[in-house]
Amino acid sequence: MKVLLVNGSPHANGCTFRALKEVSHALNADGIATEIIHVGNQPIRGCQACGMCRKSDTGKCIFGDDPVNIILGKMEECDGLVVGSPVHYASASGAITSLLDRVFYASGGFPNKPGAAIVSCRRAGSTAALEQLNKYFMISNMPLVPSSYWNMVHGNTPSEVEQDLEGLMIMRSLGHNMAWLLKSIDMAKAAGIEPVREEVVRTNFIRTLKTAPAEVPNQNPEYKNFAPYFTSYNKVNKEYQDED
Repeated sequence: MKVLLVNGSPHANGCTFRALKEVSHALNADGIATEIIHVGNQPIRGCQACGMCRKSDTGKCIFGDDPVNIILGKMEECDGLVVGSPVHYASASGAITSLLDRVFYASGGFPNKPGAAIVSCRRAGSTAALEQLNKYFMISNMPLVPSSYWNMVHGNTPSEVEQDLEGLMIMRSLGHNMAWLLKSIDMAKAAGIEPVREEVVRTNFIRTLKTAPAEVPNQNPEYKNFAPYFTSYNKVNKEYQDED
């Protein structure tokens, strides 16, 4: 079994890498192979919504000049995914965000493969960035791997991260939990136990409003004519401003 760890920091050997390395060591100690790939120093375009990844039925992005298709290829052979990012403006890095948007859209995610995110920050914004990253797994039928606290380390340099003993413990706990979950899934498969997959149903929130016949609009209690409230796109008709 193997886990892919993706470093979304601009710095190949910075704080995020130090955290990912701690996760990797724990996984290795439990007999799980790992690979860390650095993507944060490369220009990664955002998704163009062209849909060619799905029209071609290849599961790959039409733009092959960045690491997106490399990640997609590696995940065909890997059993789990850990994504790491520094905190930029209380969010994940732009590079990792663009990469994950396209990776998950092109592939549809990696169902039944455990996923986890870790973040590094100097001081704050970590929980917001962590929540952003976790959502990729949560909409893709990927088991979300927990730890003993939020998956984050604090420090402005790798040497400062070394002093965050709790943060490093959290990284190791994450690695051990992922190893345990991978082995549990493997045993379940061997026993013929597979998750039940519901057929996907998609529902838009927009609904057609019920209106009364035009000649007697006020006789329908559900009817409300909103047109008089606005005389133009951005100018309120004050005659109706205080109504209701």
